[in-house]
Amino acid sequence: MGLSVTLSNALSGMKIGQNALDVLSGNVANAGTPGYHKRSVSVIDSLGANSTYARQGALTRTFNQSLQQHYTRSVSDSSFASVRASYLDRLQTLFGMPGTTGSLDSVYSAFETSLTSLTSSPDNFANRADTVQKAQELAGALNRLSGDVQSLRQEVEAKISTSVADINNQLQSLERINNRLADQGIDPSSRATLLDQRDRLIGSLSEQMDMRVSYRNDDTVALMTRSGVGILDGRASVISFESAGQLAATSLFNSSDAKSGVGRLAMTTGAGLKIDLVKQNVLTSGEIAGLIELRDNDLVQAQDQLDEIAAGLAMSMSTKTTAGTQVTSGASAGFEIDIASLQNGNEFSFAYVQGGVSKTVRVLRVDDTTKLPLDYVDSNGARVVGVNFTAGPASVAARIQSAVGSGLAVSNSSGTTIRVMDDGALGNSDVKSMGSRATVTGTQAGDLGINLFVDYGNTSFTNALDDNGQKLGFASRISVNTAISTDNRLLVQYTPGTPMGDASRVDQLLSNLDTLRFAGGTGSVSGSAGSRLAGTVSDLISQSINTVGNIANSAGSEAETQEMTLDALGNRLESEYGVDIDEEMARLMELQNAFAANARVMSVAQELIKDLMSSL
Repeated sequence: MGLSVTLSNALSGMKIGQNALDVLSGNVANAGTPGYHKRSVSVIDSLGANSTYARQGALTRTFNQSLQQHYTRSVSDSSFASVRASYLDRLQTLFGMPGTTGSLDSVYSAFETSLTSLTSSPDNFANRADTVQKAQELAGALNRLSGDVQSLRQEVEAKISTSVADINNQLQSLERINNRLADQGIDPSSRATLLDQRDRLIGSLSEQMDMRVSYRNDDTVALMTRSGVGILDGRASVISFESAGQLAATSLFNSSDAKSGVGRLAMTTGAGLKIDLVKQNVLTSGEIAGLIELRDNDLVQAQDQLDEIAAGLAMSMSTKTTAGTQVTSGASAGFEIDIASLQNGNEFSFAYVQGGVSKTVRVLRVDDTTKLPLDYVDSNGARVVGVNFTAGPASVAARIQSAVGSGLAVSNSSGTTIRVMDDGALGNSDVKSMGSRATVTGTQAGDLGINLFVDYGNTSFTNALDDNGQKLGFASRISVNTAISTDNRLLVQYTPGTPMGDASRVDQLLSNLDTLRFAGGTGSVSGSAGSRLAGTVSDLISQSINTVGNIANSAGSEAETQEMTLDALGNRLESEYGVDIDEEMARLMELQNAFAANARVMSVAQELIKDLMSSL
């Protein structure tokens, strides 16, 4: 091997060593940098004509496609769980822990205690004033909680809007990186840097949206949701969000744009196709999906619970219950009741046993025919049937007869009276009870009930289903009747001449709170069944606080589980992609020794050439 070949091999070795040192220094400098993938350059031993020499291999960047896809999916799931847990924990704080100062159950207990005190001295002005004050505080607590729930929904909408802007910016950046990666002439170091940026952007996008990533041979990527909708393929899709403005309890999602009261989230694909991401259930995970779930389901159910409590509270004060009259006709027996006093939203009910099975039917007066047919099972297990009373009692009886079938005989026995009878001698059915609940709208009409809690403009709460239903958002509107606030004697005087020492009305109000039971309806969220609250007002409050707490705890546990999974995958990524300083230092020693050896070869060759030249 000649001196020129020796020098060439030594110079080549030093150049390769220098390049390897540059890669190593880059690794060390970026140790701990999020999203950095360690790099390496290989050295290939090659056989020449007269010698063996070193040749530099390709610059490689560590990457595990399968692991990366698992990590991307886990990021989306963790973000979905995390955002729900965060907001639901705040919701739980707003509702308060049971028994703590300021919690809903504590405010209700104070109101109930004030009524109890009033029974012993209804003629005491201070006691009556205290009861009115406690009623106002209870109504105010419901108003405040309803406002807080809607504030959370409003905050969620704002966060969706901000996230959409970030997503669009990141998609545009990823599109530009794809275009640069498609250029095969780009140098390896710059390509590796672009790949790091590509994966960082994918990680950031996966926090916002669930996605599947397709890695192509030229290092470009295509993105689509798990449901199969394209996000990036050549051209980036554009996400848009049309805010609905200020949200209220009545601002609900609806598949009809004309009826929907919340912001609209849509995506226009690179091909120009516009897709409604919410209506078409495109997003199943990621922070955006979590925010949608909060806005349209979790927080709406919390509002439903507050509305159930407010409705139960109002009806506990203003409901007049009437038991049915027992009647017989030959071998048949049953009950009948007059429905003349029932207003829109009021009800009568009957219980019976058929084939050994106990059943209850609640018949709601529904004047808004667009709500019919209405037939569902409430959270107490009673069947609820909506009936339009305006066609007359005979029509009401016919509708109920159709609903319960031939096992019972339902008729309009006379005037406005509805009669329900068993099957007589057959003995397969037996009517056990019947009764009605009517709303008292006056203050001194002789009824012991009183419309203490009212809707806007002192409107009596009857639980009418017209339009969105009076119950929807009632917690935000409930207030104390201004007539009673002005003259607290009305708490006692159910007629103008009732003695102030007469505790009959107050006793009835307390009895109603203890005995009247309510059951959740269909609710504002499909399948929520009114959040399934049932019982007295006190029960509704306890169940609501417990339900919110359970949902928040469940969401928190899910977030912890997802975070643990993400951490485990993150540790695996770090072990594969991260820079090990000890390993790099060992590699540095190897490169230094190789560099020194090549330098020694050049030094010896230089001395030989010098000696050769001096001998000439």
